[in-house]
Amino acid sequence: MEEISSITVEPSEDDTRLDLFVSRRLGITRSEAARQIESGNVLVDGKPRKPSFKLKQGMAVRAVIVHEETGPYPEGADIPLSILYEDAHIVVIDKPAGLVVHPGAGTTGPTLVNALIHRYAEIAGVGDPERPGIVHRLDRLTSGVMVAARSAEAFGKLSAAFKAHEHDRVYLAICYGHLGKASGRIETLMQRNPRDRKKMSSKVSEGREAITDWLVVREWDQLSLLELRLRTGRTHQIRVHLSDIGHPVAGDPEYGGKRRANVVTDPVVRSRIKSLGRQMLHAWKLGLTHPVTGERMEFSSEPPEDFQGLVSLLDERRKQGV
Repeated sequence: MEEISSITVEPSEDDTRLDLFVSRRLGITRSEAARQIESGNVLVDGKPRKPSFKLKQGMAVRAVIVHEETGPYPEGADIPLSILYEDAHIVVIDKPAGLVVHPGAGTTGPTLVNALIHRYAEIAGVGDPERPGIVHRLDRLTSGVMVAARSAEAFGKLSAAFKAHEHDRVYLAICYGHLGKASGRIETLMQRNPRDRKKMSSKVSEGREAITDWLVVREWDQLSLLELRLRTGRTHQIRVHLSDIGHPVAGDPEYGGKRRANVVTDPVVRSRIKSLGRQMLHAWKLGLTHPVTGERMEFSSEPPEDFQGLVSLLDERRKQGV
């Protein structure tokens, strides 16, 4: 459910932090207010600001708050996980496509959080109790490397590092078309799509900075394999950026990648893409500084079978001259 509020800052509220102002005026927790602000749902005089932004009297605050149904805090569930690394402070997971990261509105079935709590009981008390241990996310239908915090110290430092974009996050994607050169950068603003608040858009005049670097790895007749590096970490960033420049990720059910399959001329490739059921986007590498030891670490995971299968099929069809 959405609640739209337009509020003018009163003289008594001069120099109040934005997250505190939103929390008081809308009757939500301060952590929830910060989350809504960081998601781009709150604008000050038409511009996105940080939770720590100090307001001045007369400023106009517009909030489109997306309320999520709250229920009991998540409990453990015995779900198999592929663990790439673990110690007393962090755990690095190779998340499969289809696994939701944390409970929320519309979520059915166990999530990664439930699996983590089952394996590491202490995570239940780390960070936000509704999504404990979570310092960044992958979309439900995106596979690949994720890190979660097992201690309060790790949670605070990892969260700050992700907000400052200090980690290296490299993805692989199969997208439609050819980008016309070997590499490039997509640099835009990004915010909620005004016509569909569940989606994001970079075709906006206001919003938060979003930067994606890309490199062509391989090209086929109507598709390309890209390596993408996130310089910022906005919701759906790669999917939105590629879609908005006319090269949606193959199989993407929300940003045009599913419909685009209809124009693929090779019937075998077209049939395979239509059967995917998810976007061909994989979080391939994650580089980070350990929040406690300070050691620089890098983790990677190979793309899953559906991704590699499509690459193999495209290679084979090219060899056959199709």
